[in-house]
Amino acid sequence: MDEALLRVLTPKVLAVLVRRGAGFAAAEDAVQDALVEALRVWPADPPRDAKGWLITVAWRKFLDASRSDAARRRREDLVEEEPAPGPASDQDDTLRLYFLCAHPSLTPSSAVALTLRAVGGLTTRQIARAYLVPEATMAQRISRAKRTVSGARLDRPGDVATVLRVLYLVFNEGYSGDVDLAAEAIRLTRQLAAAIDHPEVAGLLALMLLHHARRAARTAPDGSLVPLAEQDRGRWDTASIAEGVVILQSALARDRLGEFQAQAAIAALHADALTAAETDWVQIVEWYDELARLTDSPVVRLNRAVAVGEADGPRAGLAALAALDPALPRHTAVAAYLHERDGDLATAARLYAEAAHKAPDLAERDHLTRQAARLNTRRSR
Repeated sequence: MDEALLRVLTPKVLAVLVRRGAGFAAAEDAVQDALVEALRVWPADPPRDAKGWLITVAWRKFLDASRSDAARRRREDLVEEEPAPGPASDQDDTLRLYFLCAHPSLTPSSAVALTLRAVGGLTTRQIARAYLVPEATMAQRISRAKRTVSGARLDRPGDVATVLRVLYLVFNEGYSGDVDLAAEAIRLTRQLAAAIDHPEVAGLLALMLLHHARRAARTAPDGSLVPLAEQDRGRWDTASIAEGVVILQSALARDRLGEFQAQAAIAALHADALTAAETDWVQIVEWYDELARLTDSPVVRLNRAVAVGEADGPRAGLAALAALDPALPRHTAVAAYLHERDGDLATAARLYAEAAHKAPDLAERDHLTRQAARLNTRRSR
């Protein structure tokens, strides 16, 4: 069972149901029921046309739910509209659905959360982690957003900024684990860039390409994480890097700087260095200053502390880190790294072990545990 395929197909099937007249909440329920059915049936009897199968089953699930609701006066008409099984249309309304879910009646943060859950295929836990809030808080936010749009007509698309935020977060989840999700985010961002002449759309596409170019080098053969400084740069995708740099330069020339362009500029500086030692950390700090001004994000300031530690020395980095909330995700791991750079191996080992307990996933936890073990071994010699 290819669960990655199901995650990619989910928004396409949802878009078809909405286009055929299903309300958003009802369409989402029907698609989820179809996915459950696919997980049950496909291992023994995989369909030739996965998308067509899901559309047919989801539409039937929607019709079944409609029949049970006495308030729906068009019940018999909907039954007659049931499509016959067979190959589905090649029309892809996924990007349109992203815009429709970014409904003007929702706040930007609620629209992003709802779209990530309903269209992007992310779990509530993944979305909560991206927003740095408890899972229960995010579940309530998504439920409120569903209630808000349940009676609204999905005929007023939201703004580009909200859709870009969704695509960015979907890519980040895909980049950290599910490669197909990252590729899907790049595909949709390419579509958006072809349709809209917007420097931040170009900036996001450049950022995705530059990060995705390092995909092959991010993990070792045993699946363990490889930090950027230790990656084999010969495995980086130079064609994607070149394309990303050209797109970024064109966007920056518009002189309408946004956060995705600034992030892409940082990624381009990493890509430009032939070795980790040749990285232009001074310029990277300057770009983080721009990014912090644009976003006022604590995560940006955390990454800036690392860059300051590389540009001006670990104690300068620790001073920048001291101004941030220690509860910030990965704060402890950054502190461990900077203390190691400063030669305080005992503190660094302790902090690496502490950070491992807080790690959001198994790969990161294993990496931090190995870092702690490495330093403890050095200290015992």
